[in-house]
Amino acid sequence: MQHRETESAQSSGEPSVHFRTMGLEDIPDVMVIEHESFSLPWTEQAFRSEMTINHFARYLIMELDGEAAGYAGMWTVMDEAHITNIAVRTAYRGRKLGARLLDELLGMAESLGLERATLEVRVSNEVARRLYVKMGFREIGVRKGYYSDNNEDAVIMWIDLKDRSRAAGNTEGSV
Repeated sequence: MQHRETESAQSSGEPSVHFRTMGLEDIPDVMVIEHESFSLPWTEQAFRSEMTINHFARYLIMELDGEAAGYAGMWTVMDEAHITNIAVRTAYRGRKLGARLLDELLGMAESLGLERATLEVRVSNEVARRLYVKMGFREIGVRKGYYSDNNEDAVIMWIDLKDRSRAAGNTEGSV
């Protein structure tokens, strides 16, 4: 897997944000983020399998001043990105980092020649749903009883990656 790295230094003195490809050495940090973020966290073995067996999986780490602050992943299926996870550490939430992380993941999808991206999100996760809409995703359906912990429905969302640049201006008010 080719490494795709970008850096962004804040002129306001905020920590610099760095994106890089996730490696096996990142799994302990990812597990902390996973448990902070999800009621049904993936296991360490699931991430290990994603990194070593699933040739369609692509994962990014977002670092702030060298510390893992978030991660995101997707599967590349034909010309589509199926976003599997996106999460930011509790301590770093509210700084629009989720939008930056998602933007980086979608940029990676575009660079791989993918045309569309999809994801599922809990019906009750209004913060994430608002972010996805602001990033250009459309709600196109519901998966009934998708989440096994409480049988909650999932909203299915899609974006045409060519439409992404048009939505980019809408991320100013994102969460």
